[in-house]
Amino acid sequence: QVQLAESGGGLVQPGGSLNLSCAASGSISGINLMAWYRQAPGKQRELVAGISEFDITKYVDSVKGRFTISRDNAKNTVYLQMNSLKPEDTAVYYCMCIKNVNYDYWGHGTQVTVSS
Repeated sequence: QVQLAESGGGLVQPGGSLNLSCAASGSISGINLMAWYRQAPGKQRELVAGISEFDITKYVDSVKGRFTISRDNAKNTVYLQMNSLKPEDTAVYYCMCIKNVNYDYWGHGTQVTVSS
């Protein structure tokens, strides 16, 4: 089992920045991928960014150039630096990981609200 704990969400004005953190604990060996998803009200959950065990990153087009995913293996933590935030970035952001290719684990989510 892997436990994921997100932090760093909150209320920010348009154009502002937030840095989300996701700390992994438990049986963390064999994690192949860590990623951030988000779900806005009335919309499907979507992949925002992912980072593989080989540090290959992927972003949804709408956040390219604004968001950066990174990882600190020593702290078992993945980050999502979000800059130039827009109201349409408002959502609950979820951390997830894939372990041993077949098993996925999810955090409880953290709310990000972009509003003036």
